[in-house]
Amino acid sequence: MMEKKIVIQNETGIHARPAGIIVKEAAKFKSAITIEKAGKEYNAKSIMSLMTMAAKKGEEIVIKANGEDEAQAIEALTNLILNGLE
Repeated sequence: MMEKKIVIQNETGIHARPAGIIVKEAAKFKSAITIEKAGKEYNAKSIMSLMTMAAKKGEEIVIKANGEDEAQAIEALTNLILNGLE
């Protein structure tokens, strides 16, 4: 299992559109992927799960992946959340 802490940079946080983008990217990987915020874990492959997370700009999250392509999943989602949600 790998994990990486990041801070949300997107002005609007993770609402419906960014959540959909994250789910689409996470679905490319075989690994189980979760995002942790404030001690709760959310399934990165479920738009409903991510929307309930209600992550806002400046909040810290932890991306976790467990599986054969976990390193690639962590890298892709980190890059996406830090640079690709605007």
